[in-house]
This record gives sequence, C-alpha cells and structure tokens, in this order.
Amino acid sequence: MADTLILFTSIGLSEQKAKETLKNEALSSALKEAITQAQNVKGVSEVDKAMGTLLYSMASRLKDTKCVAFLSENIAQRKISTELQLAAALEFLMSHPHDPINQKEFEDACGVGVVITPEQIEDAVESVIKKHKEELLKERYHFNMGLLMREARGGLKWADGKVIKNEVDMQVLHLLGPKTEADLEKKTKAPKAKVAENDVKPKKEELAVNGEATTGEGMSLMEQLRGEALKFHKTGENYKTEGYVMTPNTMSLLKKHLDYTGGQIRTRFPPEPNGILHIGHAKAINFNFGYAKANNGICFLRYDDTNPEKEEEKYFTAIKDMVEWLGYKPYQVTHASDNFQQLYDLAVDLIRRGHAYVCHQKGEELKGYNAPPSPWKDRPIEESLVLFERMKKGLFAEGEATLRMKMVMEDGKTDPVAYRIKYTPHHRTGDEWCIYPTYDYTHCLCDSIENISHSLCTKEFQARRSSYYWLCNALDVYCPVQWEYGRLNLTYTVVSKRKIIKLVETGVVRDWDDPRLFTLTALRRRGFPPEAINNFCARVGVTVSQTTTEPHLLESCVREVLNDTAPRVMAVLEPLKVTIMNLPENTQSEVRVPDFPANEAKGSHTVPFTRTIFIEQSDFREVMEKGYKRLTPEQPVGLRHAGYVISVQKVLKDPQGKVVEVEVNCCSSDAAEKPKAFVHWVSQPLQCEVRLYDRLFLHKHPEDTSEVPNGFLSDINPDSLQVISSAFVDTSVKRAKAFDKFQFERLGYFSLDPDSTAEKPIFNRTVTLKEDPGKI
Repeated sequence: MADTLILFTSIGLSEQKAKETLKNEALSSALKEAITQAQNVKGVSEVDKAMGTLLYSMASRLKDTKCVAFLSENIAQRKISTELQLAAALEFLMSHPHDPINQKEFEDACGVGVVITPEQIEDAVESVIKKHKEELLKERYHFNMGLLMREARGGLKWADGKVIKNEVDMQVLHLLGPKTEADLEKKTKAPKAKVAENDVKPKKEELAVNGEATTGEGMSLMEQLRGEALKFHKTGENYKTEGYVMTPNTMSLLKKHLDYTGGQIRTRFPPEPNGILHIGHAKAINFNFGYAKANNGICFLRYDDTNPEKEEEKYFTAIKDMVEWLGYKPYQVTHASDNFQQLYDLAVDLIRRGHAYVCHQKGEELKGYNAPPSPWKDRPIEESLVLFERMKKGLFAEGEATLRMKMVMEDGKTDPVAYRIKYTPHHRTGDEWCIYPTYDYTHCLCDSIENISHSLCTKEFQARRSSYYWLCNALDVYCPVQWEYGRLNLTYTVVSKRKIIKLVETGVVRDWDDPRLFTLTALRRRGFPPEAINNFCARVGVTVSQTTTEPHLLESCVREVLNDTAPRVMAVLEPLKVTIMNLPENTQSEVRVPDFPANEAKGSHTVPFTRTIFIEQSDFREVMEKGYKRLTPEQPVGLRHAGYVISVQKVLKDPQGKVVEVEVNCCSSDAAEKPKAFVHWVSQPLQCEVRLYDRLFLHKHPEDTSEVPNGFLSDINPDSLQVISSAFVDTSVKRAKAFDKFQFERLGYFSLDPDSTAEKPIFNRTVTLKEDPGKI
C-alpha cells in the first residue's frame, strides 16, 4: 500500500488525492498498471506531472481495462499529449471494442502527428475577428469572446485551447485598446417588450397540439423524447452506455440485432396483468410508447403473465383499453407466456453453463436479503438438470424446489429465484406448465427475444440492472440496455394494488374504477380526458429523479382541455322553484344557449323556457347581505341566455320556515337596469343524480406512518363523496353517452357515468371551475 501511494504521488498526485484513489480498487489497479507501463516505455524519471495527469484521466474514464497498456504506451510516447486527444482516443476505443486496433486509424482519429503552427492560429483568429469586427467595435469588451474562441477553433481541431485564447486576447487588445471604465461596467439587460393590449399573450402552459402535449416551458413530450434530447444510445451502440457489460460475442450479437431491426428503436410497456393501471403507469406508457413514436420506432405491449395465481382476464382487457385510451396503438400485443418453452430451454442452458442450480430451501427462507447460503449451490450440474426436469413434470410439491441463479444483485440479494412451482392453471397455457419463471429471470430474456433496443423502467428497478446484464451475457444472447427514469407519485392517494384491494374489500370505494382513486379507469370514469393526462405527464417531464406531485396540477391540465372541449349546459344541484307571475300559464318558448360562449361558431343548443323555472337555492337570500350580488327581495338578477331580469314579488315557505318557492316578475333585460349578476336556471328539466368528489384521504401522505400513525385506512375523508339524488339538468344532455363531458355553467365540469339509465342520468363532477376567491 505504501509503495503504491509513493507511485501515485510520483506522477504529481497530492497525498490526499492518492489516498482517495487507493480506496477505489478498480481505479487504483488501472492507474498502477498505467504508470508501470509508461515507466517501462520512458523510464521512471520521464513520467512527469503532465503525463501523469493524462494517465490518471485515462484510468478513471476507460471502460475496457484491457486497453490500459495500449493507451499508456501511446501517452508515454507523447502521441497522446492533450486532453482533447485523450477524449478522441477513448471514443475510438469505445467504438471499436473488440476489433484489432488499427494503429493508423487510431492515430488519424486522435490527431497524432498533426502540428498546428502559431501562424495557423494567428491567421484563424484574424479571420474570425475580421468577420465580427463591426460588432466588436460596437460592443467592445461586452462582446461574447467565447464565440471568437469557438469559431477560431472550428478549423483547428487539435490546437491547444490556451494558445488560441492568448491569441484572441492579444488581437482583441490590438483592435480595441485597453479596457475603459465603460468596458468594466456590467452590461445592462434590455427591457422586456410590453405586450400591446390587442396582442394575444401566449399562455405559459399551452395545450396539446396534434397530440403533442407541452410542458410549462412549451416543450412537447415528443420534443423531450426525440433524437438526442435524452442522451440515450443509438440503436446498436449499446456498448457506449455507462455500465453496459461487454463479452467477446457482444459485437456479433449487436450486428445480428441491427440486421433484424434495421436500426429501428424498439421499446415495450410490460405490465403485470394482476391489477389496473394507475397515474404512474400513464407516465410509463407515455415514456415507452412516446419515445418510440418520437423516433419513428415501435413499442410492444407485453403482458408479464408469469404468476397465474393473481392474473385475471379483466386486467388484460383493462390494460389494453387504457393504453389505447391514452392514444397509443401497440405495434404488437405479446405475452411472456408466448416464450415459456424458449425460457425453459434457456434455463436448462443456464444450468449446463454452471450458472443455476435446483435449491430446496423453503420459500420463507428465500425472502429478504439475509437468506442463509444454499447448501445446494455446488451440487453437480447433471443433478440439477435432472431435478429441474422433475420440477417441470410436477414431481415436487409447491415450495419444495426452486431454480436459483448464481449471482448477487446490486441490492445485495443473493442467488435470486428463476423458477418456482405453482399448481395453478394459466389463463393461456392451462395445465401445460406447473413451473413459472420469475420477473428477474423473464424480463430481460423477453426483451432480448423481442430485440428491444431501449428497456425503459422506473428507478426502483436500477438494483436489477446488473442481474439484467448478467443473465443475458451468461446465456450469450443479445443484451438490450436498461434505462431508468423517475417514478411519478401523487399526494393524497395510494396506488399500491394491495392497498386498493383493501379499500375495495372494506367498502371504502366501490371498485378499481371508483372516481376517487387515481387508477386510469377511475380517472376516465371521473371524466379526465386522456389528452389532459398526457399533458400532465409532459409537464412533469422526463426526469431521472422520483417526483411527487400535487393533484391540483393534474386538475389544472384537465380544466385546460375541458375548457375547449366540454360544451356548456345548465344544471341546478339544489333546486329552488321560481314562478314568473307576469307570464301566462301556458307560456313556452325556446332559448338558444351557445355550447362555447367564447366561440359561438362552435355550435349551440336550445332549452325550453316556461313560467316555472328552477334556480340554485344559494342564488337566493331572503335577507340581503353586504357583497351578495344575486337574487334578494330588494335586488333583481338576470337569467343567463334568456334575456330577462327577474325581481321578487313573494317568498313562499313550508311549515318549518324553509323557503320552497319564490314568485317573481320579469322584464326584458333591454328595458331593465343592468343587474349585478346573472344566474343559471332550468325549465322542464331532466332529473339526474350528481356525485361530487373530494380527496379520498385527509393527509398528503396517507401511507406515511409518521403522518398517519394508524395506517391509511384510518385517514379516509368522510366527505370524499357527496351524492345529490334529485338535481336537475337541461334537456340538451338526454342523448349523451357514457363518459361524455359537459361544463355545468357556474358549477364545474361533469361526465356522464356508465351507471346512467335513460330514466335517470348520473353525472360525476370531474373538477370544479377555477374559482374567483373574491366572488360571493
């Protein structure tokens, strides 16, 4: 250790840096080899600090340690003498991982032997300054000198950056002279141009255009996912990804992959069909299908159907429905069970290669990360082959035997299970199999079989990345690249399948599609448009970090879409009868109501207007209060769209003193003084049921025991559902279909529930309108 410390300090590392390096076993080994090789080439005394800096940089950045000697020799011979050349050398080796290194091609790629003379640098800088002379004289030292550096360097790739900078500084000084006091002052920013009153100021957060949802910064999801935006590897260049594991056959397997795919990006969305998709899955759907779509690729919908005990046909159907509801069409619908025979054959091969064994530890012993070492790990290969065949034939009881892989996962789990016994018929293969593969075994191999180029998954699967690469390489099959992104979480909800089942079983919610949940079927039932969910995913953005978001941000996206798509109708939730006394008994006319008052060209509908109408109870007060603008005995009010102003003549009450009817007179709004407010109303309405929803939980994090000590079931909001059984709505909605959406004027956005009948429609409140806090 002491000798190595001396070796490291001999190339210019400080003692502290040398000690830190020694803590990193891989880096320490590579650097030691690099220094020793350089000293063998040049001699101990000739390895100076400049050369040492390059050797350290090379050792810390080189992925393939087999190239340490080759690169060290080129550094020692001064062929690689700058950081720029070293970067080119590393790039060349990464692009030719298993090819015999062609020295001439390598040197050409690294600029070896290329000499940039001072005259060339002087001429290049002179040319750039001449090009920008006018702006330089105008802006002087406030001009962006970095631009001059970049342009001068453009034609001198291998020139020393410091020499170029010195030349730029000298020529600028010659042109402008020394800096003045004005040059030393900070450059003032130009004031932002004011938007003229008649100009349309763009919204901060625009809606989806042609299916491309936009973020708050105006960047669509497709733009976030397109091309170089994510810094993902190009198809077939898997080996350029950090952490990707190479084998001698990697390049030939990648060539076959490229030949098969034609360089096309291929992704997959692989849900387990044992529950309903939730809002977090919406991000995964947008990411997987969106990334493929943005880059002219394809995306598979693959059901991970390897656990027949928990899978039901309704989940398969609901998952596909939700993917298509969000606007995506799978290139192909596949199942892990499509590959059961191939997966079994690969498991046999894994045993033959000495990488798996049959184990008889019980299930409970295998749980957790401190499972005792298996006494069967070193059993003979032939014995494991025979036992695995017996597992397949059903000669063991459940839990009596498993197939385990000989590897350690990143999170410390040792020898994960590849196959287990389950005597449960499979929904697709029936009783053909009684052994089923696990996620850790199935997932990467199905990705390989389908020639997936980018295996996109949430951050919690990062601990499985090493096992993903290990298994593909252990079987010598094509290995995709696993990329992780941050999971999307919402406050005031739970999305765990186990917890939702508990909510259903205890009667807190009706089913997986209860509109108070954040499953996708629940959001659809509540009336959330798929475009709004996609816009929300775009706004959250494609992040690596896990995000927890407030529901109101999602609701904001919903309002924006529905404002442009949900036609306006009038409905009264708590009706108060109003009789217009100065109209004849048999008065009946039609009032035309615009579907979208801000754009009447988008259509309209008619509603009846008679002597009897209904308004909201809250739109009448018998006693006038300060700031109240609606109907009182002293204050008239306008009727929306009708062209009438009504004023109170008499208030009728029941024996308990509750107001049950108001008698009024009306006059044309043209003849009356403009009222302080206009209220909505209905006449000859349809009776309907209205369901008003609020947050299901009282606390932001119902699963957090520090916030909710007694568990999430103790945190239920008693007012999360209010049912109004005798509301009224105008007759224009009588032909509406399930999930049709409307804005009930002044009340909110509502969607027709599938429970509706012709006799009694049922509406779910999707979201409230944006409230004006100052309005009473």
